[in-house]
Amino acid sequence: MHRQATAVWKGSLTEGSGTLETQSGAFSGTPYSFKGRFQDESGKSGTNPEELIAAAHAGCFAMQLSHFLAENGTPAEELDAKAVVTYGPAADGGFEITESALALTGKVPGIDAAKFKELAEQAKAGCPVSKALGAIKITLEARLA
Repeated sequence: MHRQATAVWKGSLTEGSGTLETQSGAFSGTPYSFKGRFQDESGKSGTNPEELIAAAHAGCFAMQLSHFLAENGTPAEELDAKAVVTYGPAADGGFEITESALALTGKVPGIDAAKFKELAEQAKAGCPVSKALGAIKITLEARLA
């Protein structure tokens, strides 16, 4: 299986801008820029690579956990997963992603909190995006609604 996305960038780092396209069409001409990555904390000026990694991580984790919950005989009614990716200065003078913090609230009938947390930890470790992010710290806060 292969998935693809295309980034087109025009201009310098700080004055330039770009667009992103995905195979699925979910992103089509989606803007990104230096301002959107480093200066606009509101996130209103376009997306950035870290936001996309956060979306991928939250989505992958929720899907993996839904599978584990179904296997356990306790399918989820709803999983609300959020990933916060931390990005900042690196020791070498550049920038780096240092952490992805997962936060989860689940509506899962018939499961106790301990089993829910156990399966959530397994999903955190086992989802393919978590594995791809193996060079960074991944944390998880999980609770039942």
